[in-house]
Amino acid sequence: MGAAMSDEILLRTSDMPWINFGAGIDYKILRTSAETGAWTVLFRCAKGSSFAPHRHYGAGEYFMFKGAMEYRMGGAKAGDYGYEPLGVFHEHTEFIEDSELWFTNYGPIAFVNPDGSVAMLLDWKFFADQQAAAQGAAASRKAA
Repeated sequence: MGAAMSDEILLRTSDMPWINFGAGIDYKILRTSAETGAWTVLFRCAKGSSFAPHRHYGAGEYFMFKGAMEYRMGGAKAGDYGYEPLGVFHEHTEFIEDSELWFTNYGPIAFVNPDGSVAMLLDWKFFADQQAAAQGAAASRKAA
């Protein structure tokens, strides 16, 4: 038996608003899964923005649509695909050009403080909560 019709997704990403993640980084949520812990987003990253040190508690993969970033594997530019295995630690990820990328992670990412303690856990629930808040705000604007 196939997937239920309600499980199918078609998004018009050009109609979706960007949500601010932090200094110079915005995202659009494409999918979250409570069952698997996976989450997929589009990131838009301004030149000079960066992700803080973090550890992947699930494998991740990305595709660069435009721009360029520097991280532990070297440089990734428009058209590049990358895979990041479970447990990998990224000391610094910097966008050296205005960039956009598709990113899926199959579990949480822990952003860490200098002492190694967890500062923030980025997971499917974070994005599901952000999506619900954004949809609620949009509905309120429509009703007004």
